Amino acid sequence: MSIELHSMADLTAFVLIVQHGGFRQAARAGGHSASALSEAMRRLENQLGIRLLVRTTRSVTPTEAGTLLLNRLRPALSEVSSALDVLNELRASPRGTLRLNVPVIAARFFLQPIVDGFLKAYPDILLELVVDNNFIDVGASSCDAGIRYGEHLEQDMIAVPIGPRTQRFAVAAAPSYLQQRGLPVHPRDLLQHACLRGRFLSGAMPPWEFERDGQTLTLEPGGPLIVTPTAADLAVSAAIAGHGIVYLFEEWLTPHLSSGQLQPLLEDWWPSFTGPFLYYSGKNHLPAPLRAFIDFVKTLPC
Repeated sequence: MSIELHSMADLTAFVLIVQHGGFRQAARAGGHSASALSEAMRRLENQLGIRLLVRTTRSVTPTEAGTLLLNRLRPALSEVSSALDVLNELRASPRGTLRLNVPVIAARFFLQPIVDGFLKAYPDILLELVVDNNFIDVGASSCDAGIRYGEHLEQDMIAVPIGPRTQRFAVAAAPSYLQQRGLPVHPRDLLQHACLRGRFLSGAMPPWEFERDGQTLTLEPGGPLIVTPTAADLAVSAAIAGHGIVYLFEEWLTPHLSSGQLQPLLEDWWPSFTGPFLYYSGKNHLPAPLRAFIDFVKTLPC
């Protein structure tokens, strides 16, 4: 079968649509219009003479033929991308797109100066940040790399320190709440208090951990509010309004502790942990934008 020159772009569009589960999602991720992707799929299916996608009002999934094609295309397109990226090594400044999956805490509290410095150093690179607290496979999400904490890194990933090297979880409540409910003097006292919890979209609800003098405690208190990590500001607002006790990254609570809106609790029990890492797969050729970002991060002070 003769494949026309535009078919490579159409095949790439097909992979993008399947990866993102729809035309609109793929259009946002790839910088195309949904109508252009739809036209690419119409052209590709007509040329191949077989249906590749099942379209419903809620989802887009590959047919059996589409799945077979997808499994063969992914490594092939990856090789083509790697081959073209080699040309970047001949340029004075690399070009292309770098897509990073990062948690909210990174985007909000320490990534901005890193992004600022990188964009100034590499003006020809488009940096796309996907802010998401869910623990995803960066390859499957079409991201080049991600930022996560050590306990959530897969063993086959390469990790480079980025951002603060030590952080803490902090506990706080509004003075009005403490006047009404009393001051907890030990972490176990929290079991008798209204606590504002977080839950990941996966359904996992992380416990509250504490440590002091080598002793560690893990609690699962109850309370009137549960939010996803991306909505942590709602938990902070609820705490300021006197609805309960909040447990979050210290950086998140510091402005409110400084203003007096919140009062720190159990400070000698606040647990510390190692800061985040930039992680990426070492199995594949590193695109020039990612290699430039890794090199840039390694030059930053710890």
